[in-house]
Amino acid sequence: MQGKLLASATRTLVARLDELARVTDEAGVTTRTFLSPAMARANALVGSWMRESALDVREDTVGNLVGRLGGPGRRTLLLGSHLDTVRDAGRFDGPLGVLLPLAALDVLRAQGVTLPFAVEVVGFSDEEGVRFSSAYLGSKGFVGRLGAVDLAQRDPDGVTVGDVLNTRAGGTFVPPQAAHRARDLIGYVEVHIEQGPVLEAAGLAAGVVSAIAGQTRAKVTFTGKAGHAGTTPMGLRQDALAAAAEFVLAAERLAQGKGPLVATVGRITALPGAANVIPGRAELTLDVRHPQDAKRRAAFARILAAGRQIGRRRRVKFGVEVTQDNGAEACSPELTKVLAQSVKASQGRALSLPSGAGHDGVIMATLAPIAMLFVRCRDGLSHHPDEYVAPKDLGAALEIMVDFLPRLAARSSS
Repeated sequence: MQGKLLASATRTLVARLDELARVTDEAGVTTRTFLSPAMARANALVGSWMRESALDVREDTVGNLVGRLGGPGRRTLLLGSHLDTVRDAGRFDGPLGVLLPLAALDVLRAQGVTLPFAVEVVGFSDEEGVRFSSAYLGSKGFVGRLGAVDLAQRDPDGVTVGDVLNTRAGGTFVPPQAAHRARDLIGYVEVHIEQGPVLEAAGLAAGVVSAIAGQTRAKVTFTGKAGHAGTTPMGLRQDALAAAAEFVLAAERLAQGKGPLVATVGRITALPGAANVIPGRAELTLDVRHPQDAKRRAAFARILAAGRQIGRRRRVKFGVEVTQDNGAEACSPELTKVLAQSVKASQGRALSLPSGAGHDGVIMATLAPIAMLFVRCRDGLSHHPDEYVAPKDLGAALEIMVDFLPRLAARSSS
């Protein structure tokens, strides 16, 4: 009986992931950014599926979609992930953690299983930070930590997060309080593709996350002097883009061979941006990650020191603005133990592994204990349209979640 229910729910999950991937702001690719028209359509679509699963649905003031099963006054388990995407994204990163819990609740309902606690499935409005280069706007709003620094972040057109939220509110946006009191929560559990090759190398469909790496993001600028490309001698130039190019290579060199340390420049803009003008200004993003906070901060400082040295040598001004700084976050031993039991029951072995990628769990951990289930993805590829999870692995992850929820309920009531 359960086998047929799981198979049917897995087919529905695959179809929904495919359908949601077609909801986009850019034709021909999957792109959904914070409070964009595509995000509104995505919330409407996923909200309709939540209602089919008998959830009460609401949308909060920062665009998070919330479906609740169970009345007020009950302790609550949060399940979820984000519905926004990177540009030209795959279909699993984020949405899997929203749609798979719905499938699990459907299977349990069909089996006549009633949980002794409430469940909320949350689709966060911004985790990737594509538009404003500052991630977790959705989960920060959910836990009541959306602050002035977040609201002041600007997109490439100079529009701030606060501007967007004021428009949405039809007046002055007031940052929300936490959606729950910490004592009312059991925890937050997120299902996510691994975004790495470890599970595939181990021949396993799923694994449990031990901790999430810390992450620092910054906007970096080099300001030189624009000039005519044909009449300014090479030795007299203050080329901001040339300084930026050297900085990109310096960041790569300083992170190379340092184990789990990674440093990335993901975007660069040269101004004024004309073929016959020496760039007078270059703007870059910098992303530095490491599972140990002290090593991440030290690496970030070394990279910035290299930037200042480049600026002095090339006679251009170096500037930096930190837009995000999140410490490494360990997963809850208690929740992870129960999740590992379900993983072991499904595949005979529960591999524990850290996450080098950031997740909403980093922010949710400020409100509740967290746990994460990683699901194998082909070649460890993510943030790419070829991102892929095999249906059999989706089915395995669904089986794990269907086992986990009653197992957690039994533990909570014992």
